[in-house]
Amino acid sequence: MRLRKKWWARPELEASPKVIIRPTEKKGKWKEEFKNNNEIHLELGCGRGKFVTELALKNPDKNYIAVDLKDEVLIYVLKKLEENDISNVRIVPLNISFIGDLFEEDEISRIYINFCNPWPKDRHKKRRLTHTRFLNEYKKFIKTNTEIWFKTDDRELFDESQEYFKESGFTLEYLTYDLHNSDFLENIMTEYESKFTSLGMKTMFLIGKYVNR
Repeated sequence: MRLRKKWWARPELEASPKVIIRPTEKKGKWKEEFKNNNEIHLELGCGRGKFVTELALKNPDKNYIAVDLKDEVLIYVLKKLEENDISNVRIVPLNISFIGDLFEEDEISRIYINFCNPWPKDRHKKRRLTHTRFLNEYKKFIKTNTEIWFKTDDRELFDESQEYFKESGFTLEYLTYDLHNSDFLENIMTEYESKFTSLGMKTMFLIGKYVNR
């Protein structure tokens, strides 16, 4: 669905200290931004923010960076943070292709990728956020033993992503083709997941862990 342009969204985002408009200036300085030494977790493609909002409320001892591209989406994330008086999340408007420009080595302790674009055509598969091209980029700034939590409803993407993780030196710590009927108890649903699970969609989920340098 095409989002209607919200011309007022960018000024509101720019006015908030929770939104980092020039995130490359924070490279190597994210702990200073959060004013503590807590772990920093990264959500790539945060949508309207249900997932990161619930995470932040449940884990006040963690910091979160929520990345997405469209102001029209991110303004909803900001409103959720403000409504819940959440201080441990920062919003970053960014094309995720440039994610490597934001962090120094060992700045990130976990990555969440939820229902990313499956890019089914062969010529587009390198755009997948779980492709080896991206996984190798993440390895430059994640700590050793960092986990990537990945959810999708696309079977081809899920199967091929397992190979991407293995090729990139990640071990698969957990894997299920039916998350909501599995023994995994820490799931938080995204807006997309809540809507389509009610219509019979199955969510696939894996945890890939990187242990080597």
